[in-house]
Amino acid sequence: MKKFPDFVPPTKVSYLDRGPRLHLRRCILQKVDDPAQEWSFDKEEVRIGSMEDNDVVVGDDTVSRYHCRIAQEDNGYVLIDQRSTNGTFINKVRIREAFLKPNSIVSVGQSQLRFNAREEEVEIVPSRSDHCGGLIGGNSRMREIYSIIEKIAPTATTVVIDGETGTGKEVVAQAIHSLSPRSRNDLVVFDCGAVPPNLIESELFGHEKGSFTGAVMTRQGLFEQADGGTLFLDELGELPLDLQPKLLRALEQREVRRVGSAKASKVDVRIIAATNRNLEDEVRAGRFRQDLFYRLSVVRLHLPSLRHRADDVPLLVQHFLDHGAFNRKANAPHVRGATREAMTVLEAYPWPGNVRELINVVERAVSFCDGELIDVFDLPDYVRTAKPAPSKEVPVRRATTVPPTTGAQPTVSMNP
Repeated sequence: MKKFPDFVPPTKVSYLDRGPRLHLRRCILQKVDDPAQEWSFDKEEVRIGSMEDNDVVVGDDTVSRYHCRIAQEDNGYVLIDQRSTNGTFINKVRIREAFLKPNSIVSVGQSQLRFNAREEEVEIVPSRSDHCGGLIGGNSRMREIYSIIEKIAPTATTVVIDGETGTGKEVVAQAIHSLSPRSRNDLVVFDCGAVPPNLIESELFGHEKGSFTGAVMTRQGLFEQADGGTLFLDELGELPLDLQPKLLRALEQREVRRVGSAKASKVDVRIIAATNRNLEDEVRAGRFRQDLFYRLSVVRLHLPSLRHRADDVPLLVQHFLDHGAFNRKANAPHVRGATREAMTVLEAYPWPGNVRELINVVERAVSFCDGELIDVFDLPDYVRTAKPAPSKEVPVRRATTVPPTTGAQPTVSMNP
């Protein structure tokens, strides 16, 4: 098994008294014979060759048009030869694919480049926008999340999103994918809790014809379908324990083996995972592998519940009314808003189903509304009579580490 080097810290988000900060890695390349010529990248992939559309253009007759590329992994950088004519070398050793260490000398043709990686701490300045992709909300916590999404989207960083059901975890995954270089390829979604455990391996990795009863044809798995794009693993905490080592292997080796096949296939997939479980507790309870937890938890985003950002309810309601295709009675006037009294009730409701529940309540209210404004009595009884939501959550800013068992490497996360 290929071992990931530990010389470059993973991308992390820390939430400190001075505010959230993102720790990013940059790939630094420097010409050996001209140290003043330097390139710096924080992107997922750096292409090197003689063609003008490469990131690093090397004007050398012995360099292929698309000679090699440097790919950012969660725990380091990998140099990959692109079937160049004269080969790619690290410290005079010809390679096809290998991890780069600090001060490695990369030779392409007659040119030499010195590689280094640099970690930078970037302050998260809350976005000025009240939306990001399909996410809607002007709450300060949401604006910070928008900024983090914009920072991490161009990278290859693995992301774990946690939060209650209905908070919009899949919408976050869609936003990250749409802002990434992988957006030209597919975002493939898999719900780990919606498929019988005995079929999950086949769904993820595919199978060969005749590999089991009912396998009447060869089938691509979701990893192969997402090649070049993003695989979103929803409800990750539901993944059976016996399948977790296979997922870990796919992440580390960047290859998958179909059920019933002896041949492994290389895949280039970014993983975004989501869960409504506390994975640290799952690790302690022995239901989730510690090594997989740390392999996935490079950047962890927590989505606040709707009751903890009640000030976003009016904005969300208006957005649903403006853009929702809710069924209305024939010739009924367009519902353009809600009365102040109705909005007060909506803001006070605790929203156990979060944004998903709010959409349903608004759609129901539109169906009952006879005018242009939703009134209190257009709302369901359980919403009107509910006890007020707890006071708004006050973020406790702190750096947290998550050591489920002794000897583990701590992961810095962003916690509200």
